[in-house]
Amino acid sequence: MKHSLLIIAALMIASSSIAAEDECSADKPPSRYTGLSVFANAGAIWADRNTADFYSGRPTNANTINRVLHSQTYGQQIWQNLTTAGLISSAVGSYDQLSVVEYPSMYYRTSFQYGLGIRYDYASGFGWLLRFDLARLQALGAFNLSATNETGLLGYDQYVRCGIMGREDRINIEFAITRCVNLTDALDLELDLGGGFVNTKVRDNLMEIAGVSYSILDVWDGRTPDVGVMAYEYINQGGIGYSVFMSALLGYNVAGVGSVRVGYTCYHAKVVLDGYTAWGWQHMIGLRFEMNNFDF
Repeated sequence: MKHSLLIIAALMIASSSIAAEDECSADKPPSRYTGLSVFANAGAIWADRNTADFYSGRPTNANTINRVLHSQTYGQQIWQNLTTAGLISSAVGSYDQLSVVEYPSMYYRTSFQYGLGIRYDYASGFGWLLRFDLARLQALGAFNLSATNETGLLGYDQYVRCGIMGREDRINIEFAITRCVNLTDALDLELDLGGGFVNTKVRDNLMEIAGVSYSILDVWDGRTPDVGVMAYEYINQGGIGYSVFMSALLGYNVAGVGSVRVGYTCYHAKVVLDGYTAWGWQHMIGLRFEMNNFDF
């Protein structure tokens, strides 16, 4: 948090210096449209997988497979579904004999990010922007389910392959200094450098066994959901981190109307998840649509 505040403070000071310099060079021809713009952006993102194992269901995680698998509430139902699906024989007498023999290596699938923002451009070609983005990520993986007595599960390797997934929202609040350079009368190159905050909200953590999905989000205060164990309201297992980023965008400008920009952004973000807080890289390729026929 302290590092992010220092980054944002430095960017705001730089913006003030740019504005002061711009006032002193008002006699220079503008490099692009000056003034206030509003914009919307959308794009595909690729997130670092170093926090994806939060959703793997390992015994050391906040949400575990075994808590649900070995519970009175769900265990018998899981065993019955495996039997009905023909994945397990009656030789397994109890769900207590089921165990995870291989935990998943999770990864984030390609996702999308959407956002809105404002920017202000000076005649010198410098400017600043403030934007709010929402990214919805899905982590995927699979684990192997077996029996402790090594009997009863059908198939060559005597295990059942089961899927597991997690979903999270990342809300970004970002501030950046921008620099635009004219390439032609209609085209320009924009470079951004900024930082901000990223708030992570865990939505789901689900496993699928024999075609049936079960939530493993811990709403039982760390206890096994057996008879008599009370469920509580879910409390978010994410939190607020921060990030720095750089962008390069190619823009096509329509005088007096706005612009369309295509670009690449590289983030280095600290994502906060219970037990898996870490720095990681995130890449985005997307479009930005600007309306800049405002003059204040």
